Amino acid sequence: MGSFSIWHWLIVLLIVVLVFGTKKLRNLGSDLGGAVKGFREGVKSADEEEIPAHNHTEARIIDADIKDKAQPKS
Repeated sequence: MGSFSIWHWLIVLLIVVLVFGTKKLRNLGSDLGGAVKGFREGVKSADEEEIPAHNHTEARIIDADIKDKAQPKS
């Protein structure tokens, strides 16, 4: 009862096709694909805009040893 069999999914798919029709489902798929493509292009262009801003700054690495100022108790 925890998972659905293939027959359950086929019945659900048949009901969805009967309710919405194949033309609406095809349009929905193409609209969703266009939205995902636009989102990816937006993320890609945002990443490209940030890269030049970081290139003109210099990064410095500071390497230092930590010395303990506490005197050993004798």
